[in-house]
Amino acid sequence: MPAQTRSHTPDAGTAAPAGASQAPPRGDLPTPRPQHRHRVSYTALKTTMAITGTIMALFVLVHMIGNLKAFQGAESYNNYAAWLREIGYPLVPHEGVLWILRLVLGTCLILHVTGGITLWWRGRKARGSFRRQNMRPRTLGARSMIITGGLMLVFIAVHLLDLTIGRLVASGGFTAATHSDGQMTAYAYENLIASLSRPPMAIFYSLIMLLIGVHLAQGLWSVVNDLGGTGTRLRRVCLVIAIAVALAIAICNGMLPLLVLSGVIA
Repeated sequence: MPAQTRSHTPDAGTAAPAGASQAPPRGDLPTPRPQHRHRVSYTALKTTMAITGTIMALFVLVHMIGNLKAFQGAESYNNYAAWLREIGYPLVPHEGVLWILRLVLGTCLILHVTGGITLWWRGRKARGSFRRQNMRPRTLGARSMIITGGLMLVFIAVHLLDLTIGRLVASGGFTAATHSDGQMTAYAYENLIASLSRPPMAIFYSLIMLLIGVHLAQGLWSVVNDLGGTGTRLRRVCLVIAIAVALAIAICNGMLPLLVLSGVIA
């Protein structure tokens, strides 16, 4: 007859052996450490990019309208450039409003670029080496957003050095705005002609405007998605607006260097 197995479960009154570890009561368990650092959410990044992108697109559109004054001659264009530096004076110092606009646009640019790079990098890390074969193909604008965005950063640097700061890539005839006897005098028209009369610079400006148009068309159309718009009619209207704005900026800003280079504007 088999022997019965003796239970080794200690009695309630039996003390635990010395040195044996005891599990802490459930209420005393240590709080688990978070596995990941806090990071900005996907929605917050897309919303930030949508808002900052819209602000910068509006600036480019207004800037393009101002550039059309070059067709009216030197006096009209220079007066417009001087007026930009005198907005709000004497309530604010000379160029005060202009510098506020520059700070706002600079902040928007930093937030927009940071958000774009962050989303791109997260997408690469999440995807790894895997590639889906049967996905719906993206548009050229969507596939090239990082490339066109990078080229736009190069253009911004060149444009500021060329026609605002007057260093490195600026023409030898660059003349900075002056202020004397309470009057601001700008030489924006002369600087524009001197810069775009150089074939490499004129071609660079014209080509980059085409890329800006592609970037704006895709970016402005994406705003409706990033801000939660889902209606079919709304999406169609936003698509038409995005294409119209992008074409206007690309054509108007792109033809100006060619007209200067050909001598039509001189």
